Amino acid sequence: MSAATSRVLDHEVDPGSRRARRHPARTRGPSPGLLLAGLAVAAAAVLPAVYLVIRASEPGVDRMLEVATAGRTMELLVRTALLAVSVTGASILIAVPLAWLTVRSDLPLRRMWVVLTALPLAIPTYVGGFTFVAALGPRGLVQGWLAPLGVDRLPSIYGFPGAWLALTLFTYPYVLLTVRAALRRIDPALEEASRTLGRGRIATFWHVTLPQLRPSITAGALLVALYTLSDFGAVSLLRFDSFTRVIFAQYRGSLDRSAAATLGLMLMALTLVVLTAETRTRGRSGYHRLHGSGARASVTTPLGRWRWPAFAACSVLVTIALALPLGVIGYWLARGIAAGEPLRLTTTLAANSVVASALGAVAALAAAWPVAVLAARHPGRVSGLIERASFTGYALPGVVVALSLVFFGARVVPAVYQTRTLLVFAYVVLFLPQAVGALRASLLQVPPSLEEASRLLGKRRLATTRQVVFPLVRPGVLAGLALVFLTCMKELPATLLLAPTGHATLATQVWNATSEAFFGRAAAPALALVLLSSLPMALLVLRESEREPSSSTDPSADRLPLDDPVRRSAPGPTS
Repeated sequence: MSAATSRVLDHEVDPGSRRARRHPARTRGPSPGLLLAGLAVAAAAVLPAVYLVIRASEPGVDRMLEVATAGRTMELLVRTALLAVSVTGASILIAVPLAWLTVRSDLPLRRMWVVLTALPLAIPTYVGGFTFVAALGPRGLVQGWLAPLGVDRLPSIYGFPGAWLALTLFTYPYVLLTVRAALRRIDPALEEASRTLGRGRIATFWHVTLPQLRPSITAGALLVALYTLSDFGAVSLLRFDSFTRVIFAQYRGSLDRSAAATLGLMLMALTLVVLTAETRTRGRSGYHRLHGSGARASVTTPLGRWRWPAFAACSVLVTIALALPLGVIGYWLARGIAAGEPLRLTTTLAANSVVASALGAVAALAAAWPVAVLAARHPGRVSGLIERASFTGYALPGVVVALSLVFFGARVVPAVYQTRTLLVFAYVVLFLPQAVGALRASLLQVPPSLEEASRLLGKRRLATTRQVVFPLVRPGVLAGLALVFLTCMKELPATLLLAPTGHATLATQVWNATSEAFFGRAAAPALALVLLSSLPMALLVLRESEREPSSSTDPSADRLPLDDPVRRSAPGPTS
């Protein structure tokens, strides 16, 4: 648009406010329909938390305090917190060196390791837990191989060690992906200045690089901690009593389900403590490049004599986290086929999973649209409250959301109880933040002047959205759909508690078969689940790799906070 045309358009803007011309989309204010839609989405997002409070308080405050302060509850609190801290710490220790090796070093086959070390994220933790039990359990594959050598008993895989190992190996990619993204954006000038002043490579990494990685490490650690707190499948299969396992057992086995609601509130409070700690740790930290544009790519560091030991370490990690689960699934798949397990049932299960996940992804994107538009185009107190309320599901474990919706559906809206509608609603509550983050990031990259020009040329608001805005934010829409679809496919507790009777999915079939030790029956749906989850994961990795070559020369990258886009677009916690 030429300067002359801009002046003509500015002259025609009514009511003639210069402030309105400078920030047209911001000062005009949202339409009543957009505001009402945003408020409705926010109300739906906080509904499970509010209803859980009401349900837990029904027997009275004394009963709530009795359950909350019982010795068993305190033990659960300590065990759950210990597991979250241990898994998060181990994930950081694995992911940070791995990210540096795959971004900054001359590691052999570096591009191959970039893909292989991220793929464990596509394996649901309950599938990984089932493969660990099948391989390392009392009568597992390894025990059978070692029996001729006189080894008749292996250390137990059950309890804390098994849960810690499974959750660490299948969640460390959260930290890996965020730290890799940050490493690619760091300007190497500071590191070169440190080396020029006489510091060695290790001292430079410790004093210069690592502080710049702190926001991304914190963001990834937050995702790992929230995932660990919300995980249900792995801790149940590996028989570790955390909050989620006990809540599920309390709901299924007790007539007084208000105790389960009280435990759900305690788990929600523990999650909020983690979120608050992460916010205070992150503070207002931000790291920016010294150069305004054209930042240089980092220099590859030769590993020297450590080149092949680093290659061996990556091989061991991928063998345990990826090859072992896939190998065990393949072994039990062959045994299941030989035993006559009907594979055609897997097609039906896959169709149920894909349909439910696709409906959840589309519904989440539709619900996220008004929230993202309000946050990106009309920032303010009301928009901020709506956006924060929409993130409530991010702080609620899946079993807690499912429990509250069971109570709500059975008592308030029995017409939707145990229907696909309530299941899709649960998916929207749980994964709405992922869709909002992807859409909001894309909308912020579209200049508001384009929308204003379209409106001045006679297009209505809906036509402007359809013909101008949507084509520009399509990549963000696809990324949001892929993220939500991936997490819906892997989600377990909400699907177990809310799916219609007889509506089995891949996740529920894997859970039902493995909880009764029918590993051959679980192999085919587990393999189908991993393959289907890998498709959106591959889309996200390819999208990230397309950005990589231009990221070092894109001036706009200098203005982006290092942690925010990664944190908001990374797959959220699910179990």
